[in-house]
Amino acid sequence: MATPDEKKLDVDKLPWLGRKLLWLDHAKSADRLIYGLIGACAVLFLADFFYKKKTYIDLEDVPGFYAIYAVGICLVIVLCARAMRAILMRDEAYYAPKDVEIEVYPEHDMERKNFDD
Repeated sequence: MATPDEKKLDVDKLPWLGRKLLWLDHAKSADRLIYGLIGACAVLFLADFFYKKKTYIDLEDVPGFYAIYAVGICLVIVLCARAMRAILMRDEAYYAPKDVEIEVYPEHDMERKNFDD
């Protein structure tokens, strides 16, 4: 069986969008994409300091408020998910007594083959 490195990708058989996105298949390209997104977020955060906003509440006047709010909400979601996991998590054998895979098959219904020949 060939490993993924040994398989040759036939680029001509890929659709147009697949050929355009092949650069994402490399680890360094994916890292560049993530660094680019981080850079874009940093630029947008810094741009928030240089223009006047029309705000409805005073808290919106804080530069970078929405970025800080978004990060805070993401952290709250992750922490709530971890707490819910501790409450809702079941052990591996929770469904085992009624699981189909736990059934014992009758020996007379199973075809046994002897490969010692």
